[in-house]
Amino acid sequence: MRNGDVDWDLWPVTDYLDEVYRAIAPDDDAVLVHHSAFYRQLPPGSVARSLELGGGPNLYPLMLAAAVSRDIEVVEPSAASVAYLETQLREGPEDSWQVFYRRCRQLQPELPATLDDALSGVHVRRAAAADLAPGTYDLASMHFVAESATEDFDEFRTLCTAYARSVRPGGRLVAAFMENMGNYRIGDGPTWPGYPVDTATVRAVFEPLTSSLTVDRVDGAPTSEGYETTGMVLLTGRLSSGVDATPAP
Repeated sequence: MRNGDVDWDLWPVTDYLDEVYRAIAPDDDAVLVHHSAFYRQLPPGSVARSLELGGGPNLYPLMLAAAVSRDIEVVEPSAASVAYLETQLREGPEDSWQVFYRRCRQLQPELPATLDDALSGVHVRRAAAADLAPGTYDLASMHFVAESATEDFDEFRTLCTAYARSVRPGGRLVAAFMENMGNYRIGDGPTWPGYPVDTATVRAVFEPLTSSLTVDRVDGAPTSEGYETTGMVLLTGRLSSGVDATPAP
């Protein structure tokens, strides 16, 4: 299966949140710790425009970026996920997200006092990675997207390249990948396409695109049936000045 072979508008948002994000799992906490260390290197409010690619219904990457980013654009192709995100921004986030925000504030004291304030600079655009104009953002973030959208390595690499090239030369990249996941199911729903990656795969894809690249991993927490993974692969870096990032006309 490739990205275009499934209907992402039918993404099971509620089942996904119930399985994964109603509490902080140890591996998600490791992502919060890792990424917060990356964000603490940047002065508060120093990033004019950030991207969250394929944000889905996950709010914690937006929390992480909020201390440094004045504008955060979520680019998400799924109508179901867009509807969820827009509801959270319009009506306020579900209570289950507050524990994530308290943890983020422990790790990044510069964050606003409330989650509502942190999300005030977020807006959502329904679009796909192929719609990204190169050189648009100062920072790009991606969490559990490229490896969970296709079974095809070339398409995985294309998605990663579009994500990386969305920032200007020297722009910052931060990402997380599910390690060795492959195809997966949410609840008792259909099978969704996945490509199993590890640190070597991620490094091979991003080394030609980046400078100051770091690739780490953390062990995985116990996972639900149909959603097996061995851990998470964590990336930070900068888009190399040798990569074409000229905005599309």
